[in-house]
Amino acid sequence: MASAHPHDHHHDHEHDHDAHHHGHGHDHGHHHHHHHVSPENMGRAFAIGVALNSAFVAAEVAAGLWAGSLALLADAGHNLSDVLSLILAWGAAALARRAPAGRRTYGLRKSTILASLANAVLLMVAVGAIVSESVHRFAAPASVQTGVVMLTAAIGVAINTATALLFFRGGHGDLNVRGAFLHMAGDAAVSVAVVIGAFVMARTGLSWIDPALSIAIAVFILWATWGLLRESIDLSLDAAPKGIDVDKVRGWLADQPGVVEVHDLHIWAMSTTETALTVHLIRPANDDGDAFLHRTCEGLARRFNIGHATMQVETNPAHACRLAPPEVV
Repeated sequence: MASAHPHDHHHDHEHDHDAHHHGHGHDHGHHHHHHHVSPENMGRAFAIGVALNSAFVAAEVAAGLWAGSLALLADAGHNLSDVLSLILAWGAAALARRAPAGRRTYGLRKSTILASLANAVLLMVAVGAIVSESVHRFAAPASVQTGVVMLTAAIGVAINTATALLFFRGGHGDLNVRGAFLHMAGDAAVSVAVVIGAFVMARTGLSWIDPALSIAIAVFILWATWGLLRESIDLSLDAAPKGIDVDKVRGWLADQPGVVEVHDLHIWAMSTTETALTVHLIRPANDDGDAFLHRTCEGLARRFNIGHATMQVETNPAHACRLAPPEVV
């Protein structure tokens, strides 16, 4: 792999407790050299993003109520969901770095997955609120102050674009950071739509444009969240992360020198950035045991971005392992 990390090899012999050095994205395993956005820089991006967007959400809600615009309130709902996702992602990134202690032998890594799940569920709730209000609006149209709407949404475009750029660099590694970036980019697009909608309303006086636009925004939020929801649920169920082909990993392990059989293979996400693996290998002539383990762990980290591998090597195929049958988990 051309893009393997220079530090992959000297951390791997202690890969058990140093798994966090392999915090590259499971998502795009083939260009994980992007992950060198330092936590401090990321923290700064989060802090600026949260402050800017929180202030804007408050302003947008006030403007939406004052101008009587549902589209603006829907956009505020969308922006609020982003502020929450930023806070969740920021908190999750910090929690993932906490050291393991006591019964929590993984530390708080899994909280990153729970955060993205909570975030997805929250967005679904926001969508429900927006749609129900819009449906009422179709029945009882209300007048909208289009000038206020256009100005507010235009400020939104600027703020969202700026925030999206802050996250652009970190977006390849972490599911939560990628979520934050996608949200911000999507927000800028939604705010542009609100500006255009208000302009058309000002020109034509068609009051249904406002609720129609807010429903369109709700559908957009739903579409953007669906993938996040599905992936978060998968990771909560300890499924292998999206960028990893389990059969490929199994095949690669089976091809290692001396290995005659691979069983009890499990691959799961410890956090939104780190992947763990356990496997049993039957290797009758295991005369270079430690070197083999070291080489194989290194290969898993480099090829598949699995930084936390635990292998059990069995030398006698006659003593069938209790976990060998494929139907036994």
